[in-house]
Amino acid sequence: MLLGYRRYGVVHPQHEAGPLGGGQHPIPDGYLLAFSVLRSDAEQCPCRGRKSGEQGQQEEERHPGRMQDGERGSLDPAIIKDGWLDFLSSKRLVTLARGLSPAYLRFGGKRTDFLQFHNLKNLAKFRGPGPDYYLKNYEDDIVRSDIALDQQKGCKLAHHPDMMLELQREKASTMRLVLLKEQVSNVYSNITITARSLDKLYNFAECAGLQLILGLNALHRNPDNSWNSSSSLSLLKYSAGKKYNISWELGNEPNAYRGMAGRSVNSSQLGTDYSVLRTLLQSVRYYQRAQLYGPNAGRPRKNAIVLLDTFMKNAGSVVDAVTWQHYYMDGRVRKVEDFLKTRLLDTLSEQINKVFKVVHSHAPGKKVWLGGVGPAWAAGTNNLSDTYAAGFLWLNTLGMAAAQGVDVVLRHSLFDYGYTHLVDQHFNPLPDYWLSLVFKRLVGPRVLAVRVAGLQRKPRPGRVIRDKLRIYAHCTSSSNHNYVKGSITIYIINLHRSRKKIKLAGTLRNKTVHQYLFQPYGADGLHAKYIQLNGQKLVMLDDGAFPELSPVALRAGRTVVMPPMSIGFYVIKNINAYACRR
Repeated sequence: MLLGYRRYGVVHPQHEAGPLGGGQHPIPDGYLLAFSVLRSDAEQCPCRGRKSGEQGQQEEERHPGRMQDGERGSLDPAIIKDGWLDFLSSKRLVTLARGLSPAYLRFGGKRTDFLQFHNLKNLAKFRGPGPDYYLKNYEDDIVRSDIALDQQKGCKLAHHPDMMLELQREKASTMRLVLLKEQVSNVYSNITITARSLDKLYNFAECAGLQLILGLNALHRNPDNSWNSSSSLSLLKYSAGKKYNISWELGNEPNAYRGMAGRSVNSSQLGTDYSVLRTLLQSVRYYQRAQLYGPNAGRPRKNAIVLLDTFMKNAGSVVDAVTWQHYYMDGRVRKVEDFLKTRLLDTLSEQINKVFKVVHSHAPGKKVWLGGVGPAWAAGTNNLSDTYAAGFLWLNTLGMAAAQGVDVVLRHSLFDYGYTHLVDQHFNPLPDYWLSLVFKRLVGPRVLAVRVAGLQRKPRPGRVIRDKLRIYAHCTSSSNHNYVKGSITIYIINLHRSRKKIKLAGTLRNKTVHQYLFQPYGADGLHAKYIQLNGQKLVMLDDGAFPELSPVALRAGRTVVMPPMSIGFYVIKNINAYACRR
């Protein structure tokens, strides 16, 4: 599953050195923090860092974009091969996914382009290879579970016995070697998605309150290299007959097809294929107004940019949003220090600018989605991509993408495949899940411009000073009934190995602040797979209940202290910010 947000309105930072716009007058004992909020003409904004002799100023609002209406995630088609698709009805997994709703659930990845739909049910031969004992006992258990689910009405949830889950983990471990071999060799086998599989996938999305985005196979080709839509049309008709509310994509990272499948699809042909898919959707009455996203280009290097440019020229009007993907580093990275490099964090900003330049040259105002993001490509890095350290990259992605106008961010993945997931194979939430959950609860759709005095030195000519203290601000989520409209949420990433102090300026100084401070739990430090909130380890209470995510109240005027290598959310209550009341 991919995770992300939707943008509704923006008060953008000005374009200055660094991602936050840095003030240049250091404060002796820390940083002076403020951000501009759009106020009426009669109001001043005394809540920003000031230059000498300068009074508070009012920032102007940029175009009203859209942002964050929920975290988004993805599921990789590999879950069909390794068997985890059969466990999407788990009450605990549904509870965790529901915690991030409303959101999108993207079913896609590299194996999207090897999916074939068959309207068949419960045939063991389509489940892929596995130990012999599964074919009798394990498969029989799955079939019995399916029958039990069929007898339920509405949202279908299951409690899977511990032994059944243990057998599944063994099967998945065996299949992981098969999937890894495919990944290393770049030779992928076909995957059959049956009607039963699609039913289970949609049931999961429906139960969790997620909007399903389904990727179709773009490498199913005719002899003349045009797209063969026969399998996709069969899937569309089946889904329409079941009245499944699905949005659609075609293919994944088409710029990488030659290396992955030994064949290429040029961008002009891809644009034609998307037009064919749009016509196909309009021919199926239930999907005449369905959303279509693409082209899911890879990182905007030269070949991906060329593909995106030609695609936009030929099919920019066909898609409802333009999608692309960003992964920060190679999955073979083995050092936690690589997750802390500010230069690495800033690569996203550069990539976003490249994509917007291409998209808006052809279709000004067209929505742009980050359709796949994770710490590392090639399924991530074991014992790094799923640890506390990865949270710095994840939260920075959400903040930076929001500030630069990206409409939706999709996280790869929610569960199972690789090492970049939010939930492990015991259905336990990992550190990035808890960050996503608190982000979902506290961070609203409107972005505020941040000004920080003391954040940056003035760089020497030709040199960039990269910030290890990253600060983003939004209006607090209006769906959080603990805070009234007009409240502001700040989230801060401290990459320093020392504590940092932040003072709130102007009218912010006299307001109560609620602190949600995250640090790693246990002796593993940055490698920890557990996280603590305000000193309390976070674990699920049971399959259907989250722990209390309680803040610590900081008295008015108190300096915010960020421990080394920490992440914090700070809600300024009752500030009654004009931009956040609208």
